[in-house]
Amino acid sequence: MKPGVARLSTVLALLMFTAPLAAGAQPAGKVYRVGILGDKASDSDETHIWQIFRAALRERGWNEGVNIRIEYRWVEGNAARLPELAADLVRLKPDLIATRGSFFTGAVKAATSSIPIVFVAHADPVGTGHVASLAKPGGNITGMAVLQTELGPKGLELLHAVVPAATRIAVLWHPGTPSAVPGLKALEEPARVLRLQLQPVGAPNAAELEGAFATMARGRAQAVLVFSTVPFITARQRIAELAIAHRLPTMFQGRFYVEAGGLMSYYPNREDYLRHAAVYVDKILKGAKPADLPVEQASKFEFVINNRTAKAIGLTIPQSVLQRADQVID
Repeated sequence: MKPGVARLSTVLALLMFTAPLAAGAQPAGKVYRVGILGDKASDSDETHIWQIFRAALRERGWNEGVNIRIEYRWVEGNAARLPELAADLVRLKPDLIATRGSFFTGAVKAATSSIPIVFVAHADPVGTGHVASLAKPGGNITGMAVLQTELGPKGLELLHAVVPAATRIAVLWHPGTPSAVPGLKALEEPARVLRLQLQPVGAPNAAELEGAFATMARGRAQAVLVFSTVPFITARQRIAELAIAHRLPTMFQGRFYVEAGGLMSYYPNREDYLRHAAVYVDKILKGAKPADLPVEQASKFEFVINNRTAKAIGLTIPQSVLQRADQVID
């Protein structure tokens, strides 16, 4: 072989061996362990979330049983088990833990300051103290933000557009969800501008929902804004039923509430933010540090209206509002 050809062959051989490492590929043969902390394995909404998440990981080359193993822990509607199950996941020493919302992120944060944590959707990561800032999260936590402090005021505005005569608006919130308090605070100025009186009503669990709606009725609430949280997502059909029974127009945060019978929702597109969350997992498993990955805000939103529910409570949605909707369920 000529010297020039020999040198070229050597260079090509070296490139073949080094190129995969330069591309940031995971070490050959290693199986990474990812923990997921969720609510109810039997809930269709919970199942759908993690199906989308796993599909997004597969698109990035992470295949269960090949180079990734996923460990699940479910609280099954019992919030008291959060610390126990978060600690259980940490004891497995996974390479990363993924979860959703401030409710679960807070529990995992309390259990570890070293294992990377990715939240797939968080209503207020800064206000809850889970990250230092969106641009520089610091610590071991990052992910996708669906900011309650922006969603709440927008939902209030749309609710007012649908029922402009309503001046007393109930806000259904969950006392155990860290993002709820800054979310309530963010409603004060928009309510003042719209000349609305807010009636915050807390419900710590599904068993208290009937009492919460009775409180709204006693306070003569004319419409309801519902802050999304995992316990409410699980009880979404019951909340919708109670709102219809009390003939209260509702604004939710998530199309899954509207599909369960809620009146309206303004919320980020789920598939979009879950796929973005998978990007964080991919980067971290390939060596990136959570502290160096800015929290990304959801940018693709959906406004969904259930016209069947409107008819059930005797409400006519203004045509100007219907034209703004991304989807109307008839």
